Amino acid sequence: MKKVLIFGGSGQIGRHLIRKLTRKNYLVTVVTRNLHKKGTILKLSGNPGYIEVIEGNIFDEEQLNSFFKDKDVCINLVGILYENKKNTFKNIHVNFPKILSKKCEEYKLKQFIHISALGIEKAIDSKYASSKLEGEKKIINNFSKSTILKPSVIFSVDDNFSCRLLNLLSLLPIFPLYYNGKTKFSPIHVSEICEVITSVIDKNICSDIIECVGPEELSFKEILQKLLISINKKRLLIPLPTQIAKLSAFFFEKFPKPLITRDQLRILKYDNILSGQYKSNIDLGIEPKLKFEHEILKYSYMWKEGGQYSK
Repeated sequence: MKKVLIFGGSGQIGRHLIRKLTRKNYLVTVVTRNLHKKGTILKLSGNPGYIEVIEGNIFDEEQLNSFFKDKDVCINLVGILYENKKNTFKNIHVNFPKILSKKCEEYKLKQFIHISALGIEKAIDSKYASSKLEGEKKIINNFSKSTILKPSVIFSVDDNFSCRLLNLLSLLPIFPLYYNGKTKFSPIHVSEICEVITSVIDKNICSDIIECVGPEELSFKEILQKLLISINKKRLLIPLPTQIAKLSAFFFEKFPKPLITRDQLRILKYDNILSGQYKSNIDLGIEPKLKFEHEILKYSYMWKEGGQYSK
Protein backbone atom coordinates (compact mmCIF):
# COMPACT_ATOMS: atom_id res chain seq x y z
CA MET A 1 0.00 0.00 0.00
CA LYS A 2 1.91 3.01 -1.30
CA LYS A 3 1.35 6.54 -0.02
CA VAL A 4 1.01 8.97 -2.93
CA LEU A 5 1.27 12.76 -2.70
CA ILE A 6 -0.38 14.70 -5.56
CA PHE A 7 -0.04 18.37 -6.48
CA GLY A 8 -2.52 19.76 -9.02
CA GLY A 9 -5.12 17.09 -8.34
CA SER A 10 -8.16 19.22 -9.17
CA GLY A 11 -7.44 19.29 -12.93
CA GLN A 12 -8.76 16.79 -15.46
CA ILE A 13 -5.80 14.38 -15.02
CA GLY A 14 -5.89 14.64 -11.23
CA ARG A 15 -9.56 13.73 -10.80
CA HIS A 16 -9.28 10.66 -13.02
CA LEU A 17 -5.96 9.63 -11.47
CA ILE A 18 -7.25 9.88 -7.88
CA ARG A 19 -10.12 7.53 -8.75
CA LYS A 20 -7.77 5.04 -10.37
CA LEU A 21 -5.19 5.04 -7.55
CA THR A 22 -7.69 4.77 -4.70
CA ARG A 23 -9.34 1.81 -6.44
CA LYS A 24 -5.97 0.08 -6.21
CA ASN A 25 -5.93 0.84 -2.47
CA TYR A 26 -3.19 3.46 -2.66
CA LEU A 27 -3.41 6.08 0.08
CA VAL A 28 -3.66 9.40 -1.76
CA THR A 29 -2.98 12.84 -0.29
CA VAL A 30 -3.99 15.76 -2.52
CA VAL A 31 -2.74 19.30 -1.91
CA THR A 32 -5.04 22.13 -3.02
CA ARG A 33 -4.75 25.90 -2.70
CA ASN A 34 -8.45 26.29 -1.95
CA LEU A 35 -10.02 23.58 0.20
CA HIS A 36 -13.38 25.36 0.39
CA LYS A 37 -13.66 25.50 -3.41
CA LYS A 38 -12.08 22.19 -4.45
CA GLY A 39 -12.30 19.97 -1.35
CA THR A 40 -15.70 18.36 -1.98
CA ILE A 41 -14.97 17.60 -5.64
CA LEU A 42 -11.63 16.01 -4.75
CA LYS A 43 -13.03 13.91 -1.89
CA LEU A 44 -15.74 12.55 -4.17
CA SER A 45 -13.11 11.61 -6.77
CA GLY A 46 -11.64 8.80 -4.67
CA ASN A 47 -12.76 5.87 -2.54
CA PRO A 48 -13.65 6.96 1.02
CA GLY A 49 -10.87 6.22 3.49
CA TYR A 50 -8.17 6.25 0.81
CA ILE A 51 -8.05 9.98 0.08
CA GLU A 52 -6.97 12.94 2.17
CA VAL A 53 -7.38 16.50 0.89
CA ILE A 54 -5.29 19.21 2.54
CA GLU A 55 -4.99 22.92 1.90
CA GLY A 56 -1.56 24.44 1.41
CA ASN A 57 0.59 27.04 -0.28
CA ILE A 58 2.79 25.21 -2.79
CA PHE A 59 5.65 27.64 -2.16
CA ASP A 60 5.58 27.39 1.65
CA GLU A 61 8.52 25.06 2.33
CA GLU A 62 7.61 24.49 5.98
CA GLN A 63 4.19 23.19 4.92
CA LEU A 64 5.77 21.11 2.18
CA ASN A 65 7.98 19.37 4.74
CA SER A 66 4.92 18.12 6.61
CA PHE A 67 3.33 16.88 3.36
CA PHE A 68 6.37 14.79 2.36
CA LYS A 69 6.76 12.86 5.62
CA ASP A 70 6.06 9.10 5.24
CA LYS A 71 5.23 9.40 1.51
CA ASP A 72 6.44 6.96 -1.15
CA VAL A 73 5.54 8.73 -4.40
CA CYS A 74 5.10 12.38 -5.39
CA ILE A 75 3.20 13.36 -8.55
CA ASN A 76 3.29 16.89 -9.98
CA LEU A 77 0.37 17.76 -12.27
CA VAL A 78 0.68 21.53 -11.84
CA GLY A 79 1.01 23.54 -15.04
CA ILE A 80 -0.30 26.67 -16.77
CA LEU A 81 -0.91 27.54 -20.43
CA TYR A 82 -0.53 31.30 -20.06
CA GLU A 83 0.96 33.72 -17.56
CA ASN A 84 -0.81 36.24 -15.33
CA LYS A 85 0.12 38.45 -12.37
CA LYS A 86 -0.12 35.57 -9.89
CA ASN A 87 1.44 32.76 -11.91
CA THR A 88 4.46 32.92 -14.20
CA PHE A 89 6.03 30.15 -16.27
CA LYS A 90 9.24 30.55 -14.27
CA ASN A 91 7.49 30.00 -10.94
CA ILE A 92 5.16 27.16 -11.95
CA HIS A 93 7.28 25.23 -14.47
CA VAL A 94 10.80 25.79 -13.07
CA ASN A 95 10.86 26.86 -9.42
CA PHE A 96 8.06 24.62 -8.15
CA PRO A 97 9.31 21.34 -9.75
CA LYS A 98 12.79 22.26 -8.49
CA ILE A 99 11.48 22.52 -4.92
CA LEU A 100 9.50 19.27 -5.19
CA SER A 101 12.42 17.27 -6.58
CA LYS A 102 14.65 18.54 -3.76
CA LYS A 103 12.05 17.47 -1.20
CA CYS A 104 11.85 14.03 -2.82
CA GLU A 105 15.60 13.66 -2.38
CA GLU A 106 15.53 15.03 1.18
CA TYR A 107 12.75 12.70 2.34
CA LYS A 108 14.01 9.68 0.35
CA LEU A 109 10.88 9.08 -1.72
CA LYS A 110 10.81 6.09 -4.04
CA GLN A 111 9.51 8.00 -7.09
CA PHE A 112 8.78 11.46 -8.44
CA ILE A 113 6.48 11.64 -11.48
CA HIS A 114 6.30 14.96 -13.31
CA ILE A 115 3.98 15.87 -16.19
CA SER A 116 5.72 17.96 -18.84
CA ALA A 117 4.71 18.39 -22.50
CA LEU A 118 5.42 16.78 -25.86
CA GLY A 119 7.10 18.58 -28.75
CA ILE A 120 8.71 21.38 -26.76
CA GLU A 121 12.35 20.68 -27.63
CA LYS A 122 12.19 22.57 -30.93
CA ALA A 123 10.07 25.46 -29.64
CA ILE A 124 13.00 27.48 -28.32
CA ASP A 125 11.19 30.75 -29.12
CA SER A 126 8.35 29.91 -26.71
CA LYS A 127 8.51 30.93 -23.03
CA TYR A 128 6.15 28.07 -22.15
CA ALA A 129 8.33 25.46 -23.86
CA SER A 130 11.65 26.79 -22.56
CA SER A 131 10.31 26.93 -18.99
CA LYS A 132 9.10 23.33 -19.24
CA LEU A 133 12.51 22.19 -20.50
CA GLU A 134 14.33 24.08 -17.77
CA GLY A 135 12.05 22.49 -15.17
CA GLU A 136 12.86 19.02 -16.54
CA LYS A 137 16.60 19.69 -16.18
CA LYS A 138 16.21 20.85 -12.57
CA ILE A 139 14.26 17.70 -11.71
CA ILE A 140 16.79 15.32 -13.29
CA ASN A 141 19.67 17.06 -11.51
CA ASN A 142 17.95 17.05 -8.10
CA PHE A 143 16.39 13.58 -7.88
CA SER A 144 17.64 10.50 -9.69
CA LYS A 145 14.38 8.55 -9.27
CA SER A 146 12.34 10.96 -11.35
CA THR A 147 10.13 10.01 -14.30
CA ILE A 148 9.06 12.74 -16.71
CA LEU A 149 5.96 12.11 -18.82
CA LYS A 150 5.54 14.16 -21.98
CA PRO A 151 1.98 13.82 -23.30
CA SER A 152 0.51 15.22 -26.49
CA VAL A 153 -2.79 17.09 -26.07
CA ILE A 154 -5.00 15.38 -23.48
CA PHE A 155 -8.73 15.31 -24.11
CA SER A 156 -11.83 14.33 -22.13
CA VAL A 157 -15.29 15.57 -21.25
CA ASP A 158 -13.90 18.49 -19.19
CA ASP A 159 -10.66 19.38 -20.92
CA ASN A 160 -9.27 22.74 -22.07
CA PHE A 161 -8.71 21.52 -25.61
CA SER A 162 -11.68 19.86 -27.32
CA CYS A 163 -14.30 21.59 -25.15
CA ARG A 164 -12.89 25.05 -25.85
CA LEU A 165 -12.75 24.31 -29.58
CA LEU A 166 -16.35 23.02 -29.50
CA ASN A 167 -17.45 26.22 -27.77
CA LEU A 168 -15.83 28.35 -30.46
CA LEU A 169 -16.98 26.20 -33.39
CA SER A 170 -20.57 26.32 -32.17
CA LEU A 171 -20.50 30.13 -32.08
CA LEU A 172 -18.22 31.34 -34.88
CA PRO A 173 -19.25 31.06 -38.57
CA ILE A 174 -15.58 31.32 -39.60
CA PHE A 175 -12.67 29.67 -37.80
CA PRO A 176 -9.00 30.57 -38.35
CA LEU A 177 -6.43 27.96 -39.32
CA TYR A 178 -3.04 28.83 -37.85
CA TYR A 179 -0.11 27.71 -40.05
CA ASN A 180 -2.69 26.35 -42.53
CA GLY A 181 -3.87 23.82 -39.95
CA LYS A 182 -0.98 21.49 -40.76
CA THR A 183 0.46 21.13 -37.23
CA LYS A 184 0.19 17.48 -36.19
CA PHE A 185 -1.09 16.20 -32.84
CA SER A 186 -1.53 12.77 -31.32
CA PRO A 187 -4.43 13.28 -28.88
CA ILE A 188 -4.45 10.95 -25.87
CA HIS A 189 -7.52 10.36 -23.73
CA VAL A 190 -7.17 11.28 -20.05
CA SER A 191 -7.92 7.70 -18.95
CA GLU A 192 -4.93 6.43 -20.95
CA ILE A 193 -2.47 8.99 -19.53
CA CYS A 194 -3.70 7.94 -16.06
CA GLU A 195 -3.04 4.33 -17.02
CA VAL A 196 0.54 5.30 -17.92
CA ILE A 197 1.05 7.04 -14.55
CA THR A 198 -0.39 4.06 -12.66
CA SER A 199 1.84 1.66 -14.61
CA VAL A 200 4.93 3.75 -13.77
CA ILE A 201 4.06 3.45 -10.06
CA ASP A 202 3.15 -0.25 -10.20
CA LYS A 203 6.30 -1.22 -12.10
CA ASN A 204 8.47 1.16 -10.05
CA ILE A 205 9.85 2.82 -13.21
CA CYS A 206 12.43 5.51 -12.44
CA SER A 207 14.91 7.73 -14.28
CA ASP A 208 13.03 7.82 -17.57
CA ILE A 209 11.55 10.32 -19.99
CA ILE A 210 8.42 8.85 -21.57
CA GLU A 211 6.42 10.36 -24.42
CA CYS A 212 2.69 9.68 -24.25
CA VAL A 213 0.51 9.66 -27.36
CA GLY A 214 -2.85 8.42 -28.57
CA PRO A 215 -3.50 5.87 -31.34
CA GLU A 216 -3.46 8.33 -34.28
CA GLU A 217 -1.80 11.43 -35.68
CA LEU A 218 -4.14 14.24 -36.72
CA SER A 219 -3.49 17.68 -38.16
CA PHE A 220 -5.15 20.66 -36.49
CA LYS A 221 -7.47 20.97 -39.50
CA GLU A 222 -8.48 17.29 -39.22
CA ILE A 223 -9.24 17.76 -35.51
CA LEU A 224 -11.52 20.71 -36.30
CA GLN A 225 -13.26 18.74 -39.06
CA LYS A 226 -13.93 15.81 -36.71
CA LEU A 227 -15.31 18.16 -34.05
CA LEU A 228 -17.62 19.80 -36.60
CA ILE A 229 -18.93 16.42 -37.77
CA SER A 230 -19.62 15.44 -34.14
CA ILE A 231 -21.89 18.50 -33.63
CA ASN A 232 -23.45 18.44 -37.13
CA LYS A 233 -22.23 21.89 -38.09
CA LYS A 234 -20.44 23.42 -41.07
CA ARG A 235 -17.95 26.24 -40.69
CA LEU A 236 -15.50 28.03 -42.98
CA LEU A 237 -11.96 27.03 -41.98
CA ILE A 238 -9.76 29.80 -43.36
CA PRO A 239 -5.94 29.96 -43.17
CA LEU A 240 -4.89 33.06 -41.24
CA PRO A 241 -1.71 34.96 -42.22
CA THR A 242 0.88 34.85 -39.46
CA GLN A 243 1.01 38.61 -38.94
CA ILE A 244 -2.76 38.87 -38.52
CA ALA A 245 -2.69 35.84 -36.19
CA LYS A 246 -0.06 37.55 -34.02
CA LEU A 247 -2.10 40.74 -33.92
CA SER A 248 -5.29 38.92 -32.89
CA ALA A 249 -3.36 36.94 -30.24
CA PHE A 250 -2.02 40.21 -28.85
CA PHE A 251 -5.59 41.41 -28.20
CA PHE A 252 -6.75 38.01 -26.86
CA GLU A 253 -3.95 38.15 -24.29
CA LYS A 254 -5.81 41.01 -22.57
CA PHE A 255 -8.67 38.70 -21.60
CA PRO A 256 -8.69 37.02 -18.13
CA LYS A 257 -8.77 33.65 -19.93
CA PRO A 258 -7.23 34.30 -23.36
CA LEU A 259 -8.40 32.20 -26.31
CA ILE A 260 -4.83 32.16 -27.63
CA THR A 261 -1.61 34.01 -26.80
CA ARG A 262 1.39 34.93 -28.94
CA ASP A 263 3.42 32.37 -27.01
CA GLN A 264 0.90 29.60 -27.78
CA LEU A 265 1.01 30.70 -31.41
CA ARG A 266 4.77 30.04 -31.44
CA ILE A 267 4.24 26.51 -30.09
CA LEU A 268 1.67 25.78 -32.82
CA LYS A 269 4.47 25.94 -35.41
CA TYR A 270 5.81 22.60 -34.17
CA ASP A 271 4.31 19.12 -34.40
CA ASN A 272 3.05 17.50 -31.20
CA ILE A 273 3.84 13.88 -32.01
CA LEU A 274 6.44 11.24 -31.11
CA SER A 275 9.99 12.47 -31.59
CA GLY A 276 11.65 9.06 -31.43
CA GLN A 277 14.23 10.39 -28.95
CA TYR A 278 12.65 8.77 -25.90
CA LYS A 279 10.59 5.77 -24.85
CA SER A 280 6.83 5.99 -25.35
CA ASN A 281 3.77 4.57 -23.62
CA ILE A 282 3.75 1.91 -26.34
CA ASP A 283 7.20 0.75 -25.16
CA LEU A 284 5.69 0.31 -21.68
CA GLY A 285 3.14 -2.08 -23.15
CA ILE A 286 0.31 0.46 -22.98
CA GLU A 287 -1.11 0.48 -26.50
CA PRO A 288 -3.49 3.47 -26.89
CA LYS A 289 -6.91 2.44 -28.18
CA LEU A 290 -9.27 5.37 -27.62
CA LYS A 291 -9.62 7.31 -30.88
CA PHE A 292 -10.41 11.01 -30.83
CA GLU A 293 -13.44 10.91 -33.13
CA HIS A 294 -15.09 8.08 -31.16
CA GLU A 295 -14.53 9.52 -27.68
CA ILE A 296 -15.70 13.06 -28.44
CA LEU A 297 -19.11 11.68 -29.50
CA LYS A 298 -19.68 10.78 -25.83
CA TYR A 299 -19.86 14.44 -24.86
CA SER A 300 -20.00 16.63 -27.99
CA TYR A 301 -23.82 16.30 -28.04
CA MET A 302 -23.80 19.14 -25.47
CA TRP A 303 -22.95 21.48 -28.37
CA LYS A 304 -25.64 20.16 -30.74
CA GLU A 305 -28.78 22.24 -31.24
CA GLY A 306 -31.02 19.43 -30.04
CA GLY A 307 -28.64 18.18 -27.39
CA GLN A 308 -28.28 14.45 -26.74
CA TYR A 309 -31.50 13.61 -28.59
CA SER A 310 -30.81 15.67 -31.70
CA LYS A 311 -31.87 14.06 -34.96
